[in-house]
Parts: sequence; C-alpha cells; structure tokens
Amino acid sequence: MHPRDIALALLVVGVWGLNFAVIRAGVAEVPPLLLGALRFLLAAFPAVFFLRPPKLPWRLYLAYGMSISVGQFAFLFSAIHLGMPSGLASLVLQSQAFLTMILAAVWLKERWQGHQLAGLLLAAGGLALIGSAHGLEMPLLGFLLTLAAASMWATGNIVTRAVGRYGPINQLAFVVWAGLVPPLPFLALSLLLEGWPAIDSAIGVFSLRSFAAVAYLAWAATLLGYGLWTRLLGAYPVNQVAPFSLLVPLVGLTTGWLAFGEALQPLHFAGAALLMLGLVINLFGARLLLRVGVRA
Repeated sequence: MHPRDIALALLVVGVWGLNFAVIRAGVAEVPPLLLGALRFLLAAFPAVFFLRPPKLPWRLYLAYGMSISVGQFAFLFSAIHLGMPSGLASLVLQSQAFLTMILAAVWLKERWQGHQLAGLLLAAGGLALIGSAHGLEMPLLGFLLTLAAASMWATGNIVTRAVGRYGPINQLAFVVWAGLVPPLPFLALSLLLEGWPAIDSAIGVFSLRSFAAVAYLAWAATLLGYGLWTRLLGAYPVNQVAPFSLLVPLVGLTTGWLAFGEALQPLHFAGAALLMLGLVINLFGARLLLRVGVRA
C-alpha cells in the first residue's frame, strides 16, 4: 500500500476507535435512542443533496438502514448507556465477523474452511470469558446488548453482499441515502421507550458537548470513516485493507482507559486475547496454511 493510504487507513482506525468514547460521552447527556436519531439525521443532511442515490431496490436501503444502522446502534448506544465500558464494547463488537460467517452459512449456504472454524471457536471462548467477568465494571445486560449490536452489524453485512450483486456503486452515497431510514424508527423507539419527558429534557439542556458528540458520530465516524474505508477497499484487495480493523479495539480500549479510567480484569484480558487471536486466524489462516503447504 502507498504510505499515504496506510496513513488514511490508520486515520480511519483512530476515528472508529475513538467513536466508542464519544458514544459514552454522548449518552451521558442524551438518551441513547434519541442520540441515534440525531446521528443519522445529521449524517444524511445535507449530504443527500450532493450525492446521487445508487440505482438499487428500495428494500435494500430499508434492510441496510434497519439492520446496520437502527439495530446495531440502538443496541450499542443502549449498552454503553447501561454501563458497558466503551473499550470493551469496541472489542466485543468485533464478534460481528464471526456472526457474519454464521449468517452467511445459514442464508447464503457458504461453507466454512478449517481455519475459519478454528477462529470461530477461539473467539467464542474469548467472548465466554469476557461475559463471565460481568459485574459492576461490566453489567451482563450491557454485554448481551453489545452482542446483539454485533449480530445486527453481521445482518447488515449480509445485506451489503446483496448490494454487491448489482455491481460497483458509490458506497458512500449508499450509506448516506440509507441514512434516511434510521431517524424516524429511532424517534419512534425513543418516544416509546424513553418517553417524551426524557426527550424534552435532553433538548432543553442540549449542550455544546452534546452537539460535538452528535457531529463526531455523524461526520467523522459515519461520513469520513466510511468514505475513506470505501476508497481504500476500491483501490486495494480486501485482505490488505480488512486487517486494519483489528486495531480499532486497541484504540477503543486505550481511549476508554485514558478518558474514563476503564480497567480490565484478568478474565477480560484473557478473553480479549482469544477473541483477537480468533480474528487473526480468520483473516490470515488461509495464507499461513498455503505458505506451510508450499514449503512442505
């Protein structure tokens, strides 16, 4: 990769890793479902006036918006609001890679290779260790909601596969136009679950800190992050770009520790090591086996 593009990939890692600490700061002042509505409202407008919507069936915009946007972030924002440490959330959310494998096997009839199954088992063991260490530092409900968020991200990945059947498209434009879907469902959920008094109170005391959190989530994490990531995926093979996502939890854990004093228990460290090892095997296992076979 060109050094400039490596720098851009690391910028995306930094933006997405810091995203979790920003979420924690945001839900401290704004109810999580209302925060989701504001995020995607700001991400869609005014960007929709500058990007043409790709020619895709409306159901794909709806499916993507409801899964990877509403589903993922309704669960994730709620998890962090309920006390899930932002750093651990960035780590547990990476289980989406393995949940995507499971959904692809069920819905798309894709077969697993040996290294993928090994990575899945290691990651499952890591998640079990992390989940077993719940307590005051990590409520069990927060952990389960983060897993639910990962499952919705995985569902969105399957939708993205369906989008790919229509040939090359402007992925950023697709993300922006799909961003028109989440605001109304988020607002409806906020009214139903959080109630008008909580919404009215949050709007009445909406601070510069709250706006900064919404702006970061909308413009940096969504538009800048996805825009640069899409550019890199269009310029290089996926197996050159995807491994950079392994660095996101490192940034998330570090910023959670520096900003909020989030500390990991020994079981968290052990679980994190197994989860990351599973991800590495899933990404690089085939190439390692190929090299071993060639040398043999």
